[in-house]
Amino acid sequence: MAAQSAPEELRYTEDHEWVAERTDGVVRVGITEYAQDQLGDVVFVDLPASGSTVTAGEAFGEVESTKSVSELYAPLDGEIVAVNDGVTETPELINGDPYGEGWLVEIKLSDPDTFGGLLDAEAYQRVIGG
Repeated sequence: MAAQSAPEELRYTEDHEWVAERTDGVVRVGITEYAQDQLGDVVFVDLPASGSTVTAGEAFGEVESTKSVSELYAPLDGEIVAVNDGVTETPELINGDPYGEGWLVEIKLSDPDTFGGLLDAEAYQRVIGG
């Protein structure tokens, strides 16, 4: 199996989500290349509405593929401030560009300092056996 990419500038969770630091305590969240590869063709995405509160480790949505349904887990505590309508309308964006157009939500963190506690790319590569 080819090595999966894990861009160095991102942080990761053991639930195969990536987190990108934006500005003013806001992070962008998506699923990793490894996760979309394991899922197969994504056919449906269920995301929370802007303004929803999420708690680290708790489910906030799901991704459905031709193989299975997978829960999405909040990487950190905060409030959803943006939802990528593109992936709800065109779920295959997740397969084609998981680190770009396939992003899922943006979260305004309750405590921006928690971002540093997520896995770095090297640690995530160990999680997926890379």
